[in-house]
Amino acid sequence: MPRPSSNRVFAARLAGTPVFDPIGDRVGTVYDVVVLIRLKGDPLAVGLVVEVGGRRRVFLPLTRVTSIDNGQVITTGLVNIRRFQQRHAETLVLGQLLERHVNLRETGEPATVVDAAIEKVRGREWRLTTLHVRTHRGSVNGQRSLTVPVSGTTGLYTAQTQGANTILAQISSLKPADVADVLRDLPTARMQDVANALTDERLADVLEELGDEDRVGILSGLDVDRAADVLDVMQPDDAADLVAELPTAQAALLLDRMEPDEAEDVRRLLTYDERTAGGLMTTEPIVLPPDATIAQALASARRSDIPPALAAVMFVCRPPMETPTGRYIGVVHLQRALREPPSMMIGNIIDNDVEAVAPGDGIGKVTRLLATYNLTALPVVDEDLLLGAVSVDDVLDHLLPEDWRDADDEVTDEAVEAQHV
Repeated sequence: MPRPSSNRVFAARLAGTPVFDPIGDRVGTVYDVVVLIRLKGDPLAVGLVVEVGGRRRVFLPLTRVTSIDNGQVITTGLVNIRRFQQRHAETLVLGQLLERHVNLRETGEPATVVDAAIEKVRGREWRLTTLHVRTHRGSVNGQRSLTVPVSGTTGLYTAQTQGANTILAQISSLKPADVADVLRDLPTARMQDVANALTDERLADVLEELGDEDRVGILSGLDVDRAADVLDVMQPDDAADLVAELPTAQAALLLDRMEPDEAEDVRRLLTYDERTAGGLMTTEPIVLPPDATIAQALASARRSDIPPALAAVMFVCRPPMETPTGRYIGVVHLQRALREPPSMMIGNIIDNDVEAVAPGDGIGKVTRLLATYNLTALPVVDEDLLLGAVSVDDVLDHLLPEDWRDADDEVTDEAVEAQHV
């Protein structure tokens, strides 16, 4: 059940409420409530539709509402007299949400929305948090009325009814993992439309967060050259995992269309069992010579294409610097580098005590070493040459259940806001 709140206001009761400016002059009456449905989290309540003289309806942002209490709405006095025009991302609570059919999340029972409440959560931010619903006569527990949080229902509003452009606008500021959550809920055709519209780099990041079935489906839906370009910008180990799931003929074709250096890395990774250090490793960790300076090392760690787990450890080798490198020497920890002057050479702070793993070592040994020495990445070495590095996130991907990405756990989302001008 939703928690009680003195800030909660039900929309049906709000309709017809008089709106006053700070000195007590009546501005108009509330006609409806405007909310912005987000792909994750409670909808944002962004404003009121207010009917002013002559039945003209205007938009009043909730940021300009100082009080909703005692049967009246008090504003700052600033009301835009421009006629209200609903935007495609906006939903009217009274006009569009009431009488909508939903299902109760816990029992699956069908219900109809009778009323909906907005609630001030912090500052002047309001959200649509609560629904009052009526179950249908054929429900397991019979027909009844109850108040539930929005998150306790499904079907109020789904991304499946949105156009690709609307979805793209709403996911623009989300992290790749949250975008992947959104894509999972889309029908296949709409998922492909959204994927097609993403940049190569953005799509590569999102594919790395999807389960095998979804990412194989998306990659297969791209034309061959676009699919090869996306694989080129993926982390080599993630690209190898994805290619391994493809039919042999399709995998061979994509490898032929990839950049030669990137394809070579993927082919090399495909020769190892997926649960060995060789199968888990990336071939593109930070590799530096011993005469590199602290400043150069820190600049390498700042690269946006380096995952955080790999950025915490830099590997020191003799030339060549591309994997397989020259003779492997040791590691430099980012935290230690931060304590030294920028002009110092990293050869002075090499840690030689980090145990390397061989490409054939199993995931159990890799996990034990990472846990024992509190490391985020381990070197993979063969005959004194650095082949790559295994990071803790790669290990977790293989230790968690195969369907962990599709689990229906609640994930904290980044706010996706729209402003009505």
